[in-house]
Amino acid sequence: MRMAGIGFRGAASVASLRDALARANPDGLKIDALVTEAAKARATVFRDFAQELGVPGLGITTEDLGRMITPTQSARIEDRFGTGSLSEAAALAAAGPGAVLVAERVVSGDAMATAAIAETKGKTP
Repeated sequence: MRMAGIGFRGAASVASLRDALARANPDGLKIDALVTEAAKARATVFRDFAQELGVPGLGITTEDLGRMITPTQSARIEDRFGTGSLSEAAALAAAGPGAVLVAERVVSGDAMATAAIAETKGKTP
């Protein structure tokens, strides 16, 4: 499973989210779901972008985000969500145990959104 974690400011547009994801996923690999913090998951821009992609838009609790250790660190995000990167933490939490980041946090050109991608590796028999 490949999860795209998305962070965004209140003034972000669907174009902002689209640009962030394109930068994190330049090869256009299949994404199984978009994920962000639970309250942000109710934002129209997030729901519209998930619908545009035809994937579920999922929300992760702040408590679960705080359990994730991320390679990227932002003091502002740490203060607000208890983790260094909202997009990385959301992707990792949604992808589940054993997930790895295949794309660390990238920022949209307008600096209004971030994206990161985590993948759950399947076990071979």
